[in-house]
Amino acid sequence: MSKNAQTVASPLDTAKLAVALIVLLGALVGFYYYAEVSKLIRVISLIAAVGIAAVIALQTEKGRSLSSFVKESQTEVRKVVWPTRQETVQTTLVVMVVVVVIAIFLWLLDMGLGGIVSYAMEQKG
Repeated sequence: MSKNAQTVASPLDTAKLAVALIVLLGALVGFYYYAEVSKLIRVISLIAAVGIAAVIALQTEKGRSLSSFVKESQTEVRKVVWPTRQETVQTTLVVMVVVVVIAIFLWLLDMGLGGIVSYAMEQKG
């Protein structure tokens, strides 16, 4: 059987996700409800609540699969061969030159077609 096969969420996983959501919503409501409290304290509390909700959510099957996906993605990013600075600059310059050339071409085409349309309109009038 494929390791990527869909699994049905258990009631415990659903409850954990619900608790994580409740923690997030409670933190958000508290952030605005306690507006008279220092903003620094409210922001720190909100960040802590997001961290707690993330820890709770990572205890579910979906959370573990998300964590696994992130780790695999990091491994794949390390395998990427990134261009050198010189390659990046050269490619950027080529793109800019092509954009300018195409812009000039389209401008000339617009002027030419505009002239043809003006000439045709004068002939009919």
